[in-house]
Amino acid sequence: IDCDGVADEMPELSDGDDGGDDEEQWMEEGDTEQVNVPCLFCDRLLSSVSATLQHCSTEHQVNVVDLIRKYNLDDYGYIKMINFIRLTVSTACCQVLPLPWDGEDFLRPVLQDDPLLQTDLEELCGEDGFDPSVHSPGTHDALLQRAQAAEERARRSEEALARAMEDLHKLKLLAQGLVLNTETSKSSNLGAVAELREDEDEAYFSSYGHYGIHEEMLKDKVRTESYRDFIYHNPDVFKDKTCKQTYLHKGLGSVFDMQAGNSQTFGRVKCHLLREAIDVTASLSALSVSPAQEVGSIHQSSCPSVLLSVTVSATQGYFLLFESMLDSVLYARDLYLSDSGSVYPDLCNISLAALGDRERHQDRIAFWEDVYGFDMACMKTAVVAEAVVEVVKADTLISEPTVIQTFDCNRVCLSELEFTSDFSLKITNTTECTAIVGYFDIFFDKGCSTKVMFSTGPQVTKTHWKQTVFLLEWPISVHAGEELQGKITVRKNKKDPRSLLVTFDLRDRKLTYSLQ
Repeated sequence: IDCDGVADEMPELSDGDDGGDDEEQWMEEGDTEQVNVPCLFCDRLLSSVSATLQHCSTEHQVNVVDLIRKYNLDDYGYIKMINFIRLTVSTACCQVLPLPWDGEDFLRPVLQDDPLLQTDLEELCGEDGFDPSVHSPGTHDALLQRAQAAEERARRSEEALARAMEDLHKLKLLAQGLVLNTETSKSSNLGAVAELREDEDEAYFSSYGHYGIHEEMLKDKVRTESYRDFIYHNPDVFKDKTCKQTYLHKGLGSVFDMQAGNSQTFGRVKCHLLREAIDVTASLSALSVSPAQEVGSIHQSSCPSVLLSVTVSATQGYFLLFESMLDSVLYARDLYLSDSGSVYPDLCNISLAALGDRERHQDRIAFWEDVYGFDMACMKTAVVAEAVVEVVKADTLISEPTVIQTFDCNRVCLSELEFTSDFSLKITNTTECTAIVGYFDIFFDKGCSTKVMFSTGPQVTKTHWKQTVFLLEWPISVHAGEELQGKITVRKNKKDPRSLLVTFDLRDRKLTYSLQ
């Protein structure tokens, strides 16, 4: 291929500033073309619009420009008048009220490609030689009235557009709710997760089949050391107790329990690596009795010979409730726990705070408005609808945090894991709110001589849970000291009970996010 030859044949592209002379020349050539304009009242053809209007005024005593100003006609009114005159060929009816051409039928052209209908109204009324003081003494008042009428029409149009946009937004939310809330199976007291067949839930458990995710969680010192400290520093909670460990990785939790002195420990986690977990537990435990390890979902577990005194679970998901692992804790609690037993951690809460991070908002949302010179803003709707799990910089927080929900794991019901809560964020900086961030705190409290807690918030050491960010498509202006009021609704996706739908009502806008 001769690249040089191709380059020689390629025309030089204009950047928009060049070629102005050519365009002007083209326009001038277009102006020189002969145009035949039929008179409104006779068969005579004239060479231009201005000549035709002059002819109508001189020969037929009808001044079109005067009529436009007299009746304060807009573009539509002018079109109707021209079509009416051509259809009726009448001069007398132009002087009566109400206007005889007011019907919508007169918007249909009588003459195809009528040059009079292709004329700009402002240019027409500004033709050279027209003296407002001679032809229309009330021109100033008429123009003022016309401007006021145009302003009123614009105001009504804007109001109608705003109503239409609001209706469209409501219809969108309604359609989204109808789709996402479609019942895929009959509900029961067991909960949606417990009802999943093994083949339906296999993809979820398979996601834990690679060592990488377990390595990440074991390296999360905040998480692992908090569980260890709770077990080691509260031996009375475990002494001579039957304990079940759920989902504390690679059998490590069971070893902690045995070393704390509890008489019998069951461990249960379901993933493809848990066969190795049994071996890991045995090798780690220099104990006379090794903890029993079961492989499989908690919903498939056989009931132990005695009721459990303690259940310890590391089943928090992003935003606490993602993956619906807490559902399994409640299932095990109701099935296995004795009346005097306890679930640990026993308390947890979810908090929200406002974020002001223009750089991150530009990178994730505003980016789509100019992608290498192309407007891809239509993508923003899809991008905004997905909650983002990431580490938030503490210096981007622009409000004090507020707790929106607290769960007592020994008392909470399954239905209470879906909730609606009002919230108020006290703003600390005058800036723009670009997102709402959510995180959770965990507490080992009941009967503990040494209470232990940890937080997944942006103000403390990061964890593998990071934080959950709900980006706003349009930032909200906020002022230091004000209260940003809102409402949050958290519910399961009926089609995928391990994922979440989070809806915010914020400043008269409803924003729904998915966490999946």
